[in-house]
Amino acid sequence: MTGPPAAGKSSWIQAHAAARDVVIDLDLITRALSGPGAPSWNQDPIQLRVAHRARHAAMDEAFTLCDQVDVYLIHTMPSPKALARYKRLGARLVVVDPGRDIVMQRIEAMRSTEMERVATRWYNARKSLPREAMPQASRAW
Repeated sequence: MTGPPAAGKSSWIQAHAAARDVVIDLDLITRALSGPGAPSWNQDPIQLRVAHRARHAAMDEAFTLCDQVDVYLIHTMPSPKALARYKRLGARLVVVDPGRDIVMQRIEAMRSTEMERVATRWYNARKSLPREAMPQASRAW
């Protein structure tokens, strides 16, 4: 799964994944590794560092099990190297993008201003690519 922050990637997975599937979502991992009362988004850099390490370990293990379960991985801005790895594994890339205006509205309502920079980078990187959007503008946020 890829798409800008606040696009609805986690919601897409919730609508499509089964209970037995493996879901690797950095936001969920960070929340699981954070103490009570920690924010759902805009996590502390130390918590995020630990969560990144856990995410990589989960990916390494889950990729060995792709023949037994479906693995859903959220990767907002995968590098060409990561995309090549996913392709070798036979992954299907799903892009969730309800459009820049909606994403920016959601970020303003729910996320830190740093996520605006991430979303801008995501859109700028895709300017030369054909738009492969999953319209989700009707979802109530």
